[in-house]
Amino acid sequence: MSPVYIAAFLLFQADDAAAPVAHSPTSGVSAVFDMVRNSGPVAIGVLVLLLIASLYSWAVILGKSATFRRARTQSRRFMRAFRKADRLQEIAAVSEQFKPSPLVTVFDEVYDTYRRQTGGFGPPKNIMTLERTAQAAASESLTVLERRLTWLATIGAVSPFVGLFGTVMGIVDAFHGLGTEGAATLRAVAPGVSEALITTAAGLLVAIPAVIAYNQFTASLREFGSRMDDFSRELLNSLEEISPKQEAMEREAASGLHR
Repeated sequence: MSPVYIAAFLLFQADDAAAPVAHSPTSGVSAVFDMVRNSGPVAIGVLVLLLIASLYSWAVILGKSATFRRARTQSRRFMRAFRKADRLQEIAAVSEQFKPSPLVTVFDEVYDTYRRQTGGFGPPKNIMTLERTAQAAASESLTVLERRLTWLATIGAVSPFVGLFGTVMGIVDAFHGLGTEGAATLRAVAPGVSEALITTAAGLLVAIPAVIAYNQFTASLREFGSRMDDFSRELLNSLEEISPKQEAMEREAASGLHR
């Protein structure tokens, strides 16, 4: 049986002859703060640990939200510029403007490999090399986006158990009060039960936002992965479609720029 249920049973079985407990005029948030101040060192330690975990998780959540938002915005802008451009050299010249987008990393890596193969002109000599380069660049971009997300998963999984530890210790304190008082009264068990309930609630308050954010970010990562795969295929198709005629025109345009 759960320790919380045991404590609740003890409360209902409290001695009717016991002296009435005076109710504090405070309520709501003030009552919670009063219970926290009156908590034992174990409960305080649990709450401090959960507070640190909560602050860190919210820092990760807010930081990743801003990162993903910039990545989406810049990806849309980059794709518009990519599809409007007549030559890949034009995109290479302005790709730094869209750097927060993971698509830019894929483009830069593939284009650099393409230039090493052909000097920047003509159809690619080895399309398989470009495909492997695109896959490696996409994996690298996802790794950067995933950074620190494992902490959200860890906090979301561990926080309820940390709160449960505080719950168990609070029930232990409640039973200790029963042994000291010699009777199952509200005065004996109330402090321990309040500690148990506070730490349980704190663990859930820390875990729930972390789990929700982790699931949302994981879905966004899958979306970015699909976008990079689609962009890689579109980019490789563009490279394969370069004809000798286009190569001659590009060389002529490049030589005109250097004059």
